[in-house]
Formats: sequence, structure tokens, C-alpha cells
Amino acid sequence: MFGTDRNALRRYYCEAWRKARAGEALETLEADIVAVLREHPEYHALVADPERALDAEYTPEMGATNPFLHLGMHLGLQEQVRTNRPAGILDVYAALCRRFGEAHAAEHAMMEVLGEALWEAQRSGREPDEARYLARLRRLAHGA
Repeated sequence: MFGTDRNALRRYYCEAWRKARAGEALETLEADIVAVLREHPEYHALVADPERALDAEYTPEMGATNPFLHLGMHLGLQEQVRTNRPAGILDVYAALCRRFGEAHAAEHAMMEVLGEALWEAQRSGREPDEARYLARLRRLAHGA
């Protein structure tokens, strides 16, 4: 949908937040974005200021979390759970929700594993290894 256009993606997040605050109707993806944003009040000021959001840089050297990457990982995990892909992630997610007491905390734990899987795939130039990813999530669910 956005390809590699960072600013188009950031504008979409900002516009979704603006529409929600104005009480306007939201598209499905916008509603999903707003739901995740509501769990992250620390990002509200950023997405309420599109100019600031477009200009912001987040590099590893800065030590700051990229809010758009963070929110996008929540959305990606939620899509994995909704579609149960990789097969079995829905059960693992349920177990993680029980272990961490709530969905948001479970997703934060899952992000570490997802980030590692994506980094490995990028480094090797291959698709993420879904079986390995799911196995790591299962270990996390069992406290290992």
C-alpha cells in the first residue's frame, strides 16, 4: 500500500489520528491504527503534529524507539493473529496473553521475537523462517 514511501505511511497514521479525534468515520486500517495508538499515549503528540512526524528521525545511534515501526509491528502481529499465520500463532498468542496478563503486553513480548526474525531474514536475503519464528514464540509462551 505504501511501498517504501515513509512519509506517505506517516501521513496516514497522522490522518487516522486526526479523523478519530474529530469524530470522523474511519476506514478499517485507520481504526486499527487508532486502536493501537490509544494504547500508546506517548505517541499522541507526535501523530497530532504531521510536520514533526514527517521530519522525525529514529536511528539506532539515537537510542530512541521509532514510533511508526513500533505501531506497525503491533499491527503486523494483530494481522498474524487474525489470519492465524503462521499456523498456530493464534494459540501461542492466547498463551502469551495469559502469561503476560493482557494482549498489549503479550504483543510487546512478541515484538522482540518478530524483530529478530525480520532482522535474520533481511540479513540472509530470504523470507522469514515461519517455523523458527513460531518455535521461538512457543518458547516465550512457556517461559523459556
